[in-house]
Amino acid sequence: MGIDDDRSSEPAASDTAGDGPGGERSDPDIDDLLTQLDALEATVDDREERERVRETISLVERMPGSEAFTTRISKYTGRDIAQSFVGGIVFALPLLVEGGVFEIAAWFATARVAGFPVYLAAHVCFVVGVTTGLLYYADFRDVRVYRPIFGLVPRRLVGVLTVAFLVSAGLMVLWGRLFAEDPTALEAFARVTVVWGGAAFGGALGDILPGESTGRDVSDHFDELGEMFDDD
Repeated sequence: MGIDDDRSSEPAASDTAGDGPGGERSDPDIDDLLTQLDALEATVDDREERERVRETISLVERMPGSEAFTTRISKYTGRDIAQSFVGGIVFALPLLVEGGVFEIAAWFATARVAGFPVYLAAHVCFVVGVTTGLLYYADFRDVRVYRPIFGLVPRRLVGVLTVAFLVSAGLMVLWGRLFAEDPTALEAFARVTVVWGGAAFGGALGDILPGESTGRDVSDHFDELGEMFDDD
């Protein structure tokens, strides 16, 4: 009876086998290594050392056996921009031939509260919210917010929304749909935002569904341009 009581008061071996010194796992895998490298990158100040850490992260992510090999997306490259461009065009084209775009835009421009186009503003917020959900909260991929603008704004979200807006405006001008029937400036803008919604959703899917893109991160190119101007 006493022996059983002593044994029951001791922690089971299975309860502690998974933890090492300092709370670390005793059976780490590749994803644990990626977590440590991410933390290391955040603490490195030297640009060259930080670039070496990023190269190591990219190498580990491509190793078979890592969940990041198939699901994780962190870099934002020129190829990602091209993919969102193509996805935006595919989703925008059907809307360009729809007369309903004009009707919706006219509603956005005229439905106001205290002179403010509340429905247009709500539509813009809706597009931004759904695009954010597709990129970061849907279970298509593990998309990380990596090197955000001003340390806060996700680059991928800004890129997808910007590319989609340019695609929408450019195609409407090209196809003579933007200024048809002599719209007001606000109504013309509203027309673009209607098509922009579809283009943004298509751009987000076109960006993330193929997985992690190869090539250099766009921020690296901007860093190099900044150094060139500093040298001058």
